[in-house]
Amino acid sequence: MSSQPKLSSETPDSSDESSGQNPELKEMAFLEHLSELRTCLIRTAIAIFACSVVCLIGSEILFEALTAPLKNSFSGASLIGTGPAEAFIVKLKVAFVAGILLSSPYSFYQLWQFIKPGLHEHEQKFAIPFVFASTLFFLTGVAFCYFAILPFAFQFFSSEFASLSITPTIKIGEYLSFVVKLLAVFGLSFEMPVLCFFLARLNIVTSEFLIKNFRYAVLIILIVAAILTPPDVDTQLLLSAPLLVLYGLCIIICKKYEKTPGVTPQSN
Repeated sequence: MSSQPKLSSETPDSSDESSGQNPELKEMAFLEHLSELRTCLIRTAIAIFACSVVCLIGSEILFEALTAPLKNSFSGASLIGTGPAEAFIVKLKVAFVAGILLSSPYSFYQLWQFIKPGLHEHEQKFAIPFVFASTLFFLTGVAFCYFAILPFAFQFFSSEFASLSITPTIKIGEYLSFVVKLLAVFGLSFEMPVLCFFLARLNIVTSEFLIKNFRYAVLIILIVAAILTPPDVDTQLLLSAPLLVLYGLCIIICKKYEKTPGVTPQSN
C-alpha cells in the first residue's frame, strides 16, 4: 500500500518524458534545429562569396553575356551609368549573380542537410538525386529565361520605342535588376517538381488534388505569364507552356511518391 503512491507519482513524470511533452526537451530540439539552419546558411554564404570572388575575375565577360540580349534587340541603344562608382558596383552585382549560379549545387546540398533529419531512413539516400535534380531544374529555368524569354521581351520593348521614334538610353542598374529578377523567377519556378516531391511525402499535396484543380492551375499560370511577360501572346505562351509541362510532371511525381494512407514505408 505504501508503494502505490510512489508509483502513481512517478507515472506522470515517465509518461511526460516518453510522450515528449517536456518543455525543456522541446526547447532544446528547437534550438538545435535553429543552430543547424544557421550552420547551413553560413556555409552557403561562404560558398557564394568564394564563387563570387572567382567570378569577379571575369566580370567583364559576364557583363557582356548579361547585356547581349539587350544589344541584340535594341539597335542604337546605349547603356549609361549614373554614379561614379556604378561601374564597380555593376561588376560586383554581376559576380554575385554568377556566384549564386556557380555555387547552386553546394547550396542545394546544404538545403538537403537541413531537411534530411525530417525524412525516413530509406529517403535519406536521395541526397545525390536531390542535389542533381534541384540544380538541373534551377539552371534550366535560368537558361530558358536567358535564351528564350529575354530575346522576345526585348524585341517587344524595342518595337515600342520604335513606334514612338525614341532612341532608348537605359540605366545599367535598372537593366540588371530587371534581368536578375526574371532569371530568379524562372529558376525558382522550375523547382516545382522538386518541391512537389517533398509535399507529396508529407501528404500536403496529392496527385488527386493536383488533377482536381488542374483548371485553376492553368488559369493561374496564364495570369502569372501575363504579369511577368510583355503584353505579347507569343511571349506569354512561351512562359506558360513549360510551366504547364512542369505541372504535369508534378502530378506524375506526386502519384509515384505520395504516401498511401495506412501504409508505413519500409526502410531498406
